[in-house]
Amino acid sequence: MEWRDEGVVLSVKLHGENAVIVDMLTAQHGRHSGLVRGGRSRRLRPVLQPGNSLMLHWRARLEDHLGSYSVELMTARAGILIDDGFALAGLTAASSVATALPEREAHSALFSAYEVLMDNLEDPDIWPMLYVRWELGLLQELGFGLDLATCAVTGVKEGLAYVSPRSGRAVCVEGAGQYKAQLLALPGFLTGPTGADTTERDVLDGLALTGYFLEKQLFGPLLGHLPEPRTRLVDIVHKRLTPKAEI
Repeated sequence: MEWRDEGVVLSVKLHGENAVIVDMLTAQHGRHSGLVRGGRSRRLRPVLQPGNSLMLHWRARLEDHLGSYSVELMTARAGILIDDGFALAGLTAASSVATALPEREAHSALFSAYEVLMDNLEDPDIWPMLYVRWELGLLQELGFGLDLATCAVTGVKEGLAYVSPRSGRAVCVEGAGQYKAQLLALPGFLTGPTGADTTERDVLDGLALTGYFLEKQLFGPLLGHLPEPRTRLVDIVHKRLTPKAEI
């Protein structure tokens, strides 16, 4: 059994004296792990870093075996992001949330969106919104998509400002009425184009929205909580907001 594909490194685990097991998000084979012999060597260590895009050649005796990877670097991102704490927080959060994907189940559109996110991590004005959109896409791909097209109460398409935590459907200001305190905020960049007026508060609202459903539908039943890097990302965005609020 063998195939060739491109993928982005999600995580690396030591195996034996000089090998590693690499968890990849691939274009055609989904989240897929494989053994890389010599992965701890000086040559391969900088290649096998989360966020880097690789060309992969996977081989195994049987399809359900772990198998082994031969790898070739396509796009190096890890070295550029290592000194950017904010971007690194986004990278580690995305890598941890991607573990919700079932192994060896193809999600090509989600992979493409992940690469777009990785390619924009150097721009702090863009990637936080892309990150929230990517989590929204992950929920959609796994069958837990939110309905943000029309208000669940009135049926209108304008003025959508909230999401029902029970149904995952959007609610407009008029439709929320006395129940708005019980609803999740819906930031404008999720229902329209991302504008220059998008703030860290909007990003926090977006992270709270997707985080609620990620925990409810995916991570809660398995772990009881969101992955720690995802929780840390919220804290970091909140700290970036605080100085502006004080001014």
